[in-house]
Amino acid sequence: MTFIQKLSAAWVSNNSLLCVGLDPDVNKFPLELAQQPDAIFAFCKTIIDATADLACSFKPQIAYFAALRAEDQLEDICRYIKRTYPAIPIILDAKRGDIGATAEQYAREAFERYDADAVTVNPYMGFDSVAPYLEWKDRGAIVLCRTSNAGGSDLQFLNVDGKPLYQHVAQLVADKWNTNGQCALVVGATFPNELAQVRSIISDMPLLVPGIGAQGGDVAATVAAGKTADGTGMMINSSRAILYAKALAGESYTQAARRVALETRDAINACR
Repeated sequence: MTFIQKLSAAWVSNNSLLCVGLDPDVNKFPLELAQQPDAIFAFCKTIIDATADLACSFKPQIAYFAALRAEDQLEDICRYIKRTYPAIPIILDAKRGDIGATAEQYAREAFERYDADAVTVNPYMGFDSVAPYLEWKDRGAIVLCRTSNAGGSDLQFLNVDGKPLYQHVAQLVADKWNTNGQCALVVGATFPNELAQVRSIISDMPLLVPGIGAQGGDVAATVAAGKTADGTGMMINSSRAILYAKALAGESYTQAARRVALETRDAINACR
């Protein structure tokens, strides 16, 4: 099953456009986990188990693991998802952007070492920085387009033949780069007008949409701007708001995470 097929099935089976981001910060872990040698794996596993039926995808952010020399725990997490929840796509958030043999190695890292279904990539070096990922016919390349950070405008709004660079990227990916039909784009929820512009350019191509939750993106505006005609087409990511949800009286951290994930999934669905 290809990345797009798996994602499309997950949208339906879990009735969800919610992508749960895995950004483990040991300084925010519950005390009972923080001192364990496999604390990162243990924490992510409990979040995965608490939210798997509410999510259309999981998105581990590689920097949170690599900074703590915990890539082996990331491998274990990816294996756990593949074994326990094989219908949920894994998106490795790595934002790789290099060319030639180096890009080939980054693709092997994502698709062999971590067995990810898709990986985020940076298009700044052009098509030959994305092409090695497309050699993996069943895997996804999710290209940065209009990112959720304010500084993205420094480059993404530069004029290219009469239109902003982010729209040029969207057109390139939709018309020329999506050779296997497995590409998607990253467009932030913090810019719903630009999100709508991208959707108008790319037709039904999936969008990975960060920026709700801790970054404050509006759910209703995001869904209205980015959904496809059938009410799908998006992986709307929430990371910190779910991972470190404030527990109500009597709740465990996993129950708090599940409550916020359920609320977020249902808030998204109410706008579809």
